[in-house]
Amino acid sequence: MSLNRMWFGIIASAFLFSTFCAAQNNNPRNPTWWDKYDYLFRNGPDASVGSTSSVSSGKSNVDISNECGPQSETNIALSSVNPKNLAAGSNEIFRLPMRGYSSSNGGSNWSGVDLPLPPAIGTNGIDFGSDPTLAFDTLGNTFYGYIVVFFSNGNGINGTQMAVARSTDGGKTYPSATFFSFSSGSDHFNDKPMMTVDTNPNSPYKDNIYIAWDAASGGSTGGGIRIATSTDHGATFNVVRADDPKGPGRSIGTTPFVGPNGEVYVAWNDYAANTIAFTRSLDGGRTWAPQTVVTSKQLAFDVAVPAESFRAALVYPVCDTDRSSGAHRGRLYCSWMDATAAGTTDIYLSYSDDRGTTWSSKQTVADQFSTKVDRFNHWMSADPVTGDLNFSFYDTRNDTTGQRYMTDIYFTQSQDGGGTFRSPNTRVSTVSSNEHDCNGVFPCSGINYGNQQGDYEGLVSFGGISHPVWTDSRRQQDRISGCSRNLGMEEVFTATVK
Repeated sequence: MSLNRMWFGIIASAFLFSTFCAAQNNNPRNPTWWDKYDYLFRNGPDASVGSTSSVSSGKSNVDISNECGPQSETNIALSSVNPKNLAAGSNEIFRLPMRGYSSSNGGSNWSGVDLPLPPAIGTNGIDFGSDPTLAFDTLGNTFYGYIVVFFSNGNGINGTQMAVARSTDGGKTYPSATFFSFSSGSDHFNDKPMMTVDTNPNSPYKDNIYIAWDAASGGSTGGGIRIATSTDHGATFNVVRADDPKGPGRSIGTTPFVGPNGEVYVAWNDYAANTIAFTRSLDGGRTWAPQTVVTSKQLAFDVAVPAESFRAALVYPVCDTDRSSGAHRGRLYCSWMDATAAGTTDIYLSYSDDRGTTWSSKQTVADQFSTKVDRFNHWMSADPVTGDLNFSFYDTRNDTTGQRYMTDIYFTQSQDGGGTFRSPNTRVSTVSSNEHDCNGVFPCSGINYGNQQGDYEGLVSFGGISHPVWTDSRRQQDRISGCSRNLGMEEVFTATVK
């Protein structure tokens, strides 16, 4: 069978599966990895890029990927043992593995590495990684979580499973990974994992790893929110379901976070009930309280913001806990994107001082304008040293045309437990991006692969210093050394915000 026929069979099967997912999820969009398969179908996977090094961009931004092909969906973590040690990750759109990045000097310089993939299933089968999430433990180990998607030659999806790779050198290499919780796809599709580690020095569950994800398309039996716990530094994981097992299992965007005494909390988007849902465990993730609600919302699953020319912005919670010794120690924070009365999108916040039993009224965190501005793909980090609450997000305020196409990354901070936020917000990106303009072709008309920035970006804060990480398209008119073509290239950027 020719290579093109093989990839055509895989794509045809992927299309059938995406149609099934849309019907099951009441979600009209294709899975976020669809555009990766579109490229693979047409071209096959690109060769390994090997080692890469970062390049400066502007006065304060760093392109940490600096490689052929686009990246999307970023996450970042910092070692409390050595705060200058940062690790990040992103999806690769033209290639099969996940990409990892590491810095030993506080984010000034970065190196890149591929993450492990298990063997494919069956003759001519392939597999690829998606959805990065990272965390450090108190021993300095780096953990990188992701999903693995398996496809066969023309026979549909072979399944999905979870992966957690471990690095003992600060994220420079990931020699091995633990693969677990395989599903054939007929029961559910593992999606959107997020991970945290209990780094509280006095916690009885110190260095427990918690990774949470949604088992999509499975209904009340096979679907729902899964939480895996490792008590042996990522060697093995025990998986339980954390949401209501009698419920519809229509959830996405799960975020685990840990309290100062080892409490474990999880929030997610329950798009069947149209709420930000919540649960907690007080025994190290073994058992979970009944599902409750942080807030109701207007947007159910995603929204077609003008800045995204090919895909919609996902609705998901980002949550964290004040683990500092300050006045708000133990306060829980949850944030999410929702629609405004003006027909735009904004970032909202609620907090809880009783371990999630009750939540404050929602409030906005970004500057408010009389003109229309969209905010989306945010992340939040509570500084465990200072107690400051920090946000980064895409923002269209610099688009003076009224189209809301141009995006920048902005940053804001609260030093009073989420009561008030710094204004004006800080512009972090030094160059605006336009996902409608690809390599001088406007509009893109299909040249830009539709994955674009992906569903989320990242932020980590420690000791008064924050490190946002994001994807933008400022270099899509560049010819990166060694690349045969460069159309619609999103690169991974970071900055240091003090």
